[in-house]
Amino acid sequence: MDACDCIEPLWQADDLLVKYQYISDFFIALAYFSIPLELIYFVKKSSFFPYRWVLIQFGAFIVLCGATHLINLWTFATYSKTIAVVMTVAKAATAVVSCITALMLVHIIPDLLSVKLRERYLKDKAEELDKEMGIIRTQEETGRHVHMLTHEIRSTLDRHTILRTTLVELGRTLGLAECALWMPSRSGTALHLSHTIHNSAPIGLVVPINLPVVSKVFNSNRAESIPHTSPLASIKADTSRYVPPEVVAVRVPLLHLTNFEINDWPELSAKSFAVMVLMLPPDSARKWRTHELELVEVVADQVAVALSHAAILEESMRARDLLMEQNIALDAARREAEMAICARNDFLAVMNHEMRTPMKAIVSLSSLLLETTLTAEQRLMIETILKSSDFLVTLTNDVLDISKLGNGSLELDIAPFNLHAAFTDVVNLIKPVAACKRLSVMVSLAPELPSCAIGDRKRLMQIMLNVAGNSIKFTKEGHISIAASIARPDSSRDPYASNLHPVPSDGSF
Repeated sequence: MDACDCIEPLWQADDLLVKYQYISDFFIALAYFSIPLELIYFVKKSSFFPYRWVLIQFGAFIVLCGATHLINLWTFATYSKTIAVVMTVAKAATAVVSCITALMLVHIIPDLLSVKLRERYLKDKAEELDKEMGIIRTQEETGRHVHMLTHEIRSTLDRHTILRTTLVELGRTLGLAECALWMPSRSGTALHLSHTIHNSAPIGLVVPINLPVVSKVFNSNRAESIPHTSPLASIKADTSRYVPPEVVAVRVPLLHLTNFEINDWPELSAKSFAVMVLMLPPDSARKWRTHELELVEVVADQVAVALSHAAILEESMRARDLLMEQNIALDAARREAEMAICARNDFLAVMNHEMRTPMKAIVSLSSLLLETTLTAEQRLMIETILKSSDFLVTLTNDVLDISKLGNGSLELDIAPFNLHAAFTDVVNLIKPVAACKRLSVMVSLAPELPSCAIGDRKRLMQIMLNVAGNSIKFTKEGHISIAASIARPDSSRDPYASNLHPVPSDGSF
């Protein structure tokens, strides 16, 4: 067996491979030298990077690596000891810097990881802020809708338009599946469905007012969540949905501001409420948010105010109609009164002529008879007839005096007269009538009674004839006594009190 030489013979360098290695080392060195320049540019432009010295170490490490590759270009051929020393120093420096850089990375990697965590935290915060900004924008948009809705509600004073506008605008703003209003019945024992936006339930549907869910809504001034199976939520009879809808209800105060009965509007007490029911679309992930509930509560208050204004308007209109009816009735009564006054005036004008003419004839004939030859008894009778006629003329003139009757006043004819003669004339006037009833008439005048007095003689005689006539009328037998004296009031009694009680008279004895 031939001996075997296991040592591989020396390889003669191929010029092509040497050229490729030479070119590769050159470009590696070029790349290593360019990277530090880029790091220097980054450090200069970056004002917030906290690890500048680490970048400096990386730059030194890369420069040394590039230097080793650059020096390696002179090792492809026979090189001197100087080149070997330079190569050794470069590689040793590269080893030292690389080890130091590796050790420093062990300390700064946790900080770099924490920077990543802070970046994630800031990103999450930014997303939360974006969501909050979206909510704020939604709230602002909702606020604008509320302002527009309030303007629409207050632009009319018709309560049906107010309620219809409220439900439609709420449904459009909040994207509701249904919105309805339940009004209390006239008896106050039930709620009936009065308005809906989709008419998914018959108008007039009735639920009892004593239900627990109704009491819950009435006792709260906030929007309350109610079950979708509640009778108040029966406005949406769609049972094909898999996810039940979210339903809230809020009370709407109905202020009692009128005493007039308004058509199809119940007479409600000050604590009566209507119920507004709002339903989100079923099979959706939507939930009621706080600002949406606040919007519903604000709108409910605005509706209450608008309804109170509408009630005031309806009250004023009904009061105006009532006043117009009363004015028409008063005008008719005034016309009737004017017609009655005209008829009375016509009657008095006729009676003025028809009554005064015969009375004047009686007075004239009596005066003529007194100028003839008469016995004493005849003369007394004629004088009595003349005085009676003259007294009757005075009464007739008072009755027929239209101006005095119109203003309700009769003026007294104040003049001096003989008081004793007035009593004598009264007795002479009533004696014939008393004689017919077989009654005697006596007169008693006190000695201190003066004969002369100042006053209205005819009015005084009218009063005495009225009193004496009633005495003759209600006396069946006996006598009639007329007494006159000066009254002296007793200190123990009211001087103005009278024991006499007037009796109505029909004007005949």
